Amino acid sequence: QVQLVESGGGSVEAGGSLTLSCAASGRTFSRFAMGWFRQAPGKERAFVAGIMWSGAKTTYGDSVKGRFTISRDNSKNTVYLQMNSLKPEDTAVYYCAADRNAYGLGNRAADFGFWGRGTQVTVSS
Repeated sequence: QVQLVESGGGSVEAGGSLTLSCAASGRTFSRFAMGWFRQAPGKERAFVAGIMWSGAKTTYGDSVKGRFTISRDNSKNTVYLQMNSLKPEDTAVYYCAADRNAYGLGNRAADFGFWGRGTQVTVSS
């Protein structure tokens, strides 16, 4: 089991940056692959980024490639999402998720068994 708590959301103008954090409880954080998803009003939850247990491999959704960076610090039980060059279409609730498959780089919500409650990101034009 792992519990996830996101933080760092807020409001920013287009072109700005934000860094999201996701703190995980428990001593088994390094056994999980981690991911970020987002959900805008009226839309399905969409994959943003994923990272395997060691941080050696990452994957990104097409809409954020080159602008967002996922990273993790296993000593702090935390995964991060650095978001640069933000656009109004990045506005959404951002969710952190954990996958029991430590090597997992899946991009489907069904691949992840544990979820945080989300943090709102609003980008104004």
